[in-house]
Amino acid sequence: MKAVITVIGKDTVGILAKVSTICARFQANVVDVNQTVMQDLFAMVMLVEMDKHNTDLSVLRSELEAMGAENALQIHVMHEDIFNSMHRI
Repeated sequence: MKAVITVIGKDTVGILAKVSTICARFQANVVDVNQTVMQDLFAMVMLVEMDKHNTDLSVLRSELEAMGAENALQIHVMHEDIFNSMHRI
């Protein structure tokens, strides 16, 4: 199973590191990441593989959203199938 993580907020040092650290703690392997900074706005889309994930996706989502709230970031986590269904034409 794969999940898509999106992060948007004011650019600060360490955003990618903070998200990646939480993913690593839950054994969610980062397989692809795309990030950009537009003036002072940080935007990132990350694809993680959940094959060795050691807990429910909702727990990972809660941890990332809590970290996002502490750092004024909007973080969303969704199952890859839901993401693909939402963006299918």
